[in-house]
Amino acid sequence: MTTILVTGGTGTLGRLVTERLRADGHEVRVLSRQSQPYAVDLREGGAALDAAVEGVDTIVHCATTQTGGDEKAAANLIAAARRAGVGHLVYISIVGVDQVPFPYYRIKLAVEKQIEESGLRWTVLRTTQFHDLLVMFFNAMSKPPVMPLPSGVSDQPIEVAEVADRLAELAAAEPAGRVDDMGGPEVRTFESLARVYLKATGRRRAVVNVRLWGKAFRQFRAGGHLTPERAVGKGTFEEYLARRFGKRQRSGGANSSS
Repeated sequence: MTTILVTGGTGTLGRLVTERLRADGHEVRVLSRQSQPYAVDLREGGAALDAAVEGVDTIVHCATTQTGGDEKAAANLIAAARRAGVGHLVYISIVGVDQVPFPYYRIKLAVEKQIEESGLRWTVLRTTQFHDLLVMFFNAMSKPPVMPLPSGVSDQPIEVAEVADRLAELAAAEPAGRVDDMGGPEVRTFESLARVYLKATGRRRAVVNVRLWGKAFRQFRAGGHLTPERAVGKGTFEEYLARRFGKRQRSGGANSSS
């Protein structure tokens, strides 16, 4: 039986990875800032982190924050993993981190490089964005009566449970370096996705496409965050919305409208 530490193990992805690994018979330690007995802030490290990592065969690093500190957290985790002789570090990243100069993407790319240069044996999986992230974005954008969207931008959302399955599989396997990207089943325009979201939530909003400037959004428009050749996901955005909001959505593809 393998002992596996999942950082961010109470989060959207980490919780599902933990469930998969335990179902497969692995001993799993859940590390998060408030989850006992491994309550650790990775940005601070210290003895608590060393205790969490001691005796671990594999680490699945899902912990992340939009408020900064991912690089410091990764440095502390890598140092602790070295001291403990951890044999495998698995990291979840994002498709396009090396293409789109978006601040958070740059941080994810920097963490990838830290892991690659760590001296540890490692696996990195990049995926497209999860369905729930799109819903968070649309929730925010639909608060006013007019819903602004970045024009010319598409997305390829993926079911988080499918990513969890893949991460659990990788964690139980030998270190593989950078593995094939994992994308959702469809590349869809933001407007198409927004309209099925509005239909699912029963909201009526005028949708306005706004052209955003800068290098990052130029690369988003160019599809730098997409991987159509790796559209291996099965679950659609409509299916996710139906589960979350309790309404059956008709699959309308890229031409869906409300």
